[in-house]
Amino acid sequence: MHPMLNVAVKAARRAGNVIQRASLNLDTIRVEKKKSNDFVTEVDRAAEEAIIDVIHEAYPRHAILAEESGAKGMGSAEFEWIIDPIDGTTNFIHGHPQYAISIALAHKGQIQQAVVFDPNRNDLYTATRGVGAFLNDRRIRVSRRIQLNECVIATGFPVVDQSMIDTYLAILKDVIGKSAGARREGAASLDLCNVACGRVDGFFEFNLKPWDIAAGSLIVQEAGGIVTDMHGEQTWLESGDIVAASPKVLAQLLQIIAPHVKG
Repeated sequence: MHPMLNVAVKAARRAGNVIQRASLNLDTIRVEKKKSNDFVTEVDRAAEEAIIDVIHEAYPRHAILAEESGAKGMGSAEFEWIIDPIDGTTNFIHGHPQYAISIALAHKGQIQQAVVFDPNRNDLYTATRGVGAFLNDRRIRVSRRIQLNECVIATGFPVVDQSMIDTYLAILKDVIGKSAGARREGAASLDLCNVACGRVDGFFEFNLKPWDIAAGSLIVQEAGGIVTDMHGEQTWLESGDIVAASPKVLAQLLQIIAPHVKG
């Protein structure tokens, strides 16, 4: 395992311990609303602090972009860690066991290392650019299905920023009509890992943040999938609009999406 990936794994597991201890007493956790349908807890902050402590112990000069504490050390740093301490906070505070820690490392803007850790299942997804993607040390690959009508597509509802809700619902209607079904589980990092494992055949969502998708996107790519924005371009990390699937399924998804996102 690459030394930097090893640090990310150590950080993710430490945050997982914080989160799972807290999950035993959900009724005592303080929950704040950042905006409509967007929540943060003291556990998010404690887990994020645990991750940053591990990273800065190993790499004190690296920059950090984290969901709760924002950007630190940006500018001259070649390395940037992109962190979501709990992807799926709404699930977490409701006791729904579908959330994960997401940690990615970018070098000069390109994601090189990725970890997504599901503490409920003790599932560790990792990827190093050019080396492959793994679940608990077992190599993973995207689905081999090639016909969309046989595929299950994961998605996420635009519950925080609803500016694209009508466009999204129109796309979802078409996807459901031309696929074997859709799934919405509430944690984009795990949706992407499910694409990488072949548990679902594709994924699309609007208005995500870099920390939601940075790690999962590399895991999909290293598992043989393709990640684009809604136009088939590579602006997904900046725009937050993302489509991920195997090559043949991605082309079919983009064909469905295209009439709804012209311009």
